[in-house]
Amino acid sequence: MDIEIGSNLYRNADGTVEIEGVPQIALTLKGAAGPLLVNFVQFDQVGRITAKVVHSSMAFNERRAHELSTSPTGVLLKNLESGKVVLHVELKEGGRVSFRQGNILTVKGHLLEISPTEWRIEKHRLSGQESDLQGKSVSIG
Repeated sequence: MDIEIGSNLYRNADGTVEIEGVPQIALTLKGAAGPLLVNFVQFDQVGRITAKVVHSSMAFNERRAHELSTSPTGVLLKNLESGKVVLHVELKEGGRVSFRQGNILTVKGHLLEISPTEWRIEKHRLSGQESDLQGKSVSIG
């Protein structure tokens, strides 16, 4: 599976995105045109789970703080209090999965920010890179 995170392209990934060493996002395609199934865990600043998405459905939503919108080709998770997009994932033509926007808290309480041009977390920032992962996970941070 090819995954775009910001302007970075990860070819031949296994569908898992590890953030600071923890598998936090898992992507599955049922076919070349979808549906796209997303598994995702959002943490708070001290590492507690605040939201959990399983097979593109909300499984846990502490204090109903998040809103999930889905389609066969995308998942959008927003924080209702701040209005910020936590995770926006879309299936593009050719089976490529694209993360163009996100504000994801890691298990360590760090913020991973994804924009169309880059991803950044703490002092790490990556923009415009292309990698062939040869069946391994995407690793950020």
